[in-house]
Amino acid sequence: MLRVILISLAVTIANAYIWPSPQLDALEALRFNQDGHNQGGIAVFIEPCDRFVLDTGSNVDSTSGRSNVADWVRTAYHDMATHNVTDGTGGLDASIRFPQESLRTENVGNGFNNTVEALGSVINRYVSLADSLALGTIIAIENCGGPEIAFRGGRIDAGKPNNPGGFTQTEMIGLVACGHTFGGVQQAPFPDIVPILNDPNNTESVTHFDSTSVNFDNLIATEYISGTTQNPLVAGSNDTTNSDKRIFGSDRNVTMKSFSDSPELFASTCADLIARMLDTVPTGVELTEIITPLPVKPSSLILSMDGDTLKLSGEVRFWNMTADPQRTVFMLLDDHLGDTNNVTLIASGVSSAVGGRYTAAWYSFAPVPTAPGPAPVLSLNATTGITNMRFVVDGKVEDQDGLGFAVLDGVVFSETSCYTSLDPPFTWRFDVAVRNGLNVTRVYLEELGVTDSVGRIIVPEVDIVPPVQPVAVNANYSIWSINVTGTDSYSIGFELDGGKFSTNNPHSVFDLSPCTVQGE
Repeated sequence: MLRVILISLAVTIANAYIWPSPQLDALEALRFNQDGHNQGGIAVFIEPCDRFVLDTGSNVDSTSGRSNVADWVRTAYHDMATHNVTDGTGGLDASIRFPQESLRTENVGNGFNNTVEALGSVINRYVSLADSLALGTIIAIENCGGPEIAFRGGRIDAGKPNNPGGFTQTEMIGLVACGHTFGGVQQAPFPDIVPILNDPNNTESVTHFDSTSVNFDNLIATEYISGTTQNPLVAGSNDTTNSDKRIFGSDRNVTMKSFSDSPELFASTCADLIARMLDTVPTGVELTEIITPLPVKPSSLILSMDGDTLKLSGEVRFWNMTADPQRTVFMLLDDHLGDTNNVTLIASGVSSAVGGRYTAAWYSFAPVPTAPGPAPVLSLNATTGITNMRFVVDGKVEDQDGLGFAVLDGVVFSETSCYTSLDPPFTWRFDVAVRNGLNVTRVYLEELGVTDSVGRIIVPEVDIVPPVQPVAVNANYSIWSINVTGTDSYSIGFELDGGKFSTNNPHSVFDLSPCTVQGE
């Protein structure tokens, strides 16, 4: 049998995380903006921990006996189990989404499809489905009483199903015990193991692995060692299907006894094993460093051009900080003339993460609206623009160890963009304001919401032809225009000094005003 050697896994580490870094920004936000203000969209599926949502729809069922937590952990485990240590194929790469793999005997049940549907809702150009499977597992364990688990990003979704794989003895004991602190065995896929329970609070007849099936604890071990376990894979009437019993006892119960004696050892072992399990990826995949929360992080930064005015909106998150109405927060904006503007920021919300172990305070660049309508923005002079941001919290300067928070204002969306038809297929004109004298070698649209033939996110680029004669939007910017037909949304990309940059500011035809005919 092929073996997964988790302990010898080699991970290639990327450089340190400095804002802005689009991929790390997206992964860090999904990892740590879990609850409250600007929540990332994963924790909501597992709160409370007995929550079970079928196919991400409105069919919330807390009486099924199932939970999203258990499904997510099981899905990541089975997806990773295809790793072949000999040739480096398989691992956590979302190959479980292919029917050829999910329909194998060892993958019976609809939990895998449910997980892919739920966690697939958060993927984007920077977050693969494989990364979302890893994040879902970590967030589920942490928010349901488990230990904090290190997360690295950068997984790549497989283009085809993988072959089956396997585990070493010690890893199998630990991983099975860690995973089986949640969930149980469902009757329908396993009628030879689990009977129909006829329980209105357990309508899918799930016999749980331990007596606290939606909380992380070491009862999976203590109940096993004490002989009181109801785990159907230990105490089932058919000893042939008692796979946990064989796995747990394969080292004469040494590992399970140590887990039973020490909940701290169980938690720390699981944190390590789960992290290494999730970091088991195909050869050639380069994972990031362990992603930790930035102490100070700008978020949702949007720049647009409106005549002579450069509009700026966004927020800043201060990690491990609670709300305080007496706190003073300023933003220092450096411009192209070397001057600095001082802006008082407004408290906009509080978020939490890792099962409430951390909180973060958010401040808006402009007042948060109290009624429906256009969001307020800061209006900057287009001539002076903006080059950098720094923040001052109760007199202390936060500037990323002297680097500041760099802002590129050379290529921005122009509010002269408009639509000519809202009858499908939609037609519209996309105007991009490019700062005069900026040596951009290419400006293009990034088409969003596009996938390839096997469901992986791709971002087609549509070049915008430079104008033969500059079309001024103001004294400092000229317009590059392109006509678009279709229903997709786009962001702006450009090439400058050998690098590629994205505005990460999606626009669709519905964000625009109608074009005016000259003379109207």
